[in-house]
Amino acid sequence: MANGFEISQFVGNLMSIWLQPQNILDIAIVAFVIYELLAVIRKTRAAQLAKGAVVVVAVYALAYILGLRTVMWVMNSVLQVGILALVVLFQPELRRALEQMGRTDKWASKLLRSRRMDPGLRAQWQNACLAICDAAEQLSDTNTGALIVLERNTNLSEIIRTGTPLNGDVNREMLGTIFYEGTPLHDGAVVVRDGMLKAAGCVLPLSDNLEIGKDMGTRHRAALGMSENSDAVVVVVSEETGIISLAKNGVLIRRLDRQNLFNLLQEELVPPEQQDTPKKSSFWRKKNEKG
Repeated sequence: MANGFEISQFVGNLMSIWLQPQNILDIAIVAFVIYELLAVIRKTRAAQLAKGAVVVVAVYALAYILGLRTVMWVMNSVLQVGILALVVLFQPELRRALEQMGRTDKWASKLLRSRRMDPGLRAQWQNACLAICDAAEQLSDTNTGALIVLERNTNLSEIIRTGTPLNGDVNREMLGTIFYEGTPLHDGAVVVRDGMLKAAGCVLPLSDNLEIGKDMGTRHRAALGMSENSDAVVVVVSEETGIISLAKNGVLIRRLDRQNLFNLLQEELVPPEQQDTPKKSSFWRKKNEKG
């Protein structure tokens, strides 16, 4: 009877939890946060540190259950400074997680800003995409390494400050000169903002992704690192193989030809044409014809 009462009480408590919407929302938020944290550290060196932290907590729980006072005293001493130690050890991963959370401001900016795109900005991005594709094809044919960062919503002023300011138009000749082997700026990255060449010779953060192939060097690691820490699109040309790749959101798309690269850049960077004005003029034209 006692067991039956306990089971019915447990079921009743469980039902009372699920019947309240705020409890369901509470559990869903916690589960989502835990899932995102595991996703952030899963492919990094922090995964091993996380396993070590789990082992420490398990040892403490076992010592508490068995009443091992000396072990508990030692574990209490460790855990007192454990939180600060974890903050120091997980600093890169915590920073990356906060940066990814900070990218949500692009949704707010889309809701708050006007839907009308500047026609001049659209033309600049179109010209820049064409020039980048032409330059990438030419650099690929000559096995000349290149790294081109295309800024979107995340501000890259810190990256731009690491390089040499240019403030010029994006064209094939300029990019070919910058990345020509032997020039002072050929080892760094070029940053393009609003379809304009802002800086060259910039230093990018390197990715610590353990799944990067051995055939990919520092340029590819830098391209992935930039795409992991911002919403920028990065075009990279391999110096060894001449393969053209594009990095976005921590994913590297490889073996692109000129047309595929242009399609991707067009989709990611060129603002869509405004359709409101043509539709309005067509409506008034039909109305006038009926009149």
